[in-house]
Amino acid sequence: MRGVWLPGQRVVDIHDTADPEPGHAQVLIAPRASTICGSDVRAIYREHLGEGPEAYGGVVAGHEPAGEVVGLGDGVVDLAVGDRVVVYHISGCGRCLECLRGYPISCTSPRRQAYGWQRDGGHAELLLAEAADVLVLPDSLSYLDGACVACGFGTAYEALRRIDVSGADRVLVTGLGPVGLATGLLARGLGARVLGTDPVESRRIFAEKAGAVDTAVAGDQLGDAVVGGVDAAVDCSGVGAAQAKAIDSLRPWGRMAFVGEGATLTLDVSSQVIHRQLTLVGSWVISTWRMRELLERLDRWQLHPHDIVTDRFPLDEADAAYRLADGADGQQAVGKVAIEPQSTR
Repeated sequence: MRGVWLPGQRVVDIHDTADPEPGHAQVLIAPRASTICGSDVRAIYREHLGEGPEAYGGVVAGHEPAGEVVGLGDGVVDLAVGDRVVVYHISGCGRCLECLRGYPISCTSPRRQAYGWQRDGGHAELLLAEAADVLVLPDSLSYLDGACVACGFGTAYEALRRIDVSGADRVLVTGLGPVGLATGLLARGLGARVLGTDPVESRRIFAEKAGAVDTAVAGDQLGDAVVGGVDAAVDCSGVGAAQAKAIDSLRPWGRMAFVGEGATLTLDVSSQVIHRQLTLVGSWVISTWRMRELLERLDRWQLHPHDIVTDRFPLDEADAAYRLADGADGQQAVGKVAIEPQSTR
């Protein structure tokens, strides 16, 4: 099979390797879509910064895969060849408290491995996955929908559910990259009114056009836009200044989830948090059971995550895909970038 490796320093290595074969309780998948996540760019493509859960093990890249089941190992009873599936991108030990709660993202076992980080991921013609990590796509959802759900939309949905966003809320989303777009679309799906902010004009325009927000403003316009405050906020920027503005935009008793990584934030806890009765939540990816719930809701809402995919590349053009996702040539994708190992067009 052909696959993509990321050796660092903005290099993309595409070459052939042996086809994997499914063992006990494993499935062989032909990926049809494998989207690029900002964490892939930040911690693997540019340079290998990660440790622990973010350590890159020199494997096939791509932790957001969806595809077709083409082979089954023994012991697989709830999947069939031909099933259209999405892969939950962390394979946990299955026995610790976090795995039993449905959060393999927080598994601390040495056996924990993330697809595209410590075990082969979806930027390839074939992907070997544990059956326990695989969810069937509803008929109404495309492979690109599934790939978006695997991380970005899943992360957004978990954060919104953690702070109980509903139709009674006005929600602020800071950072309108792919995860911010996902957050806005899902918040609107839950009935909320959504205000977005991002310093990049093209992202603000696209967010409004894609229906991810009711209104999008630049940071210097945020004060006027949030007069009276918002009920809830989700930071997808990973920028301390944006996080601070989001906190200050909350009404008393407001709730906020932190999704964007990499920031340092300084707070006056008494005046900014305690005395305003705020709830601040850190939310890391999604649980397996909430991902199943999300797939069902997307089907019911007839909402398609693939609407935020602006750029699609075949496997052999993975270098161009990563350069666009990174903005390496001075031009960065407005929405999500996808690699299609086997074209779905």
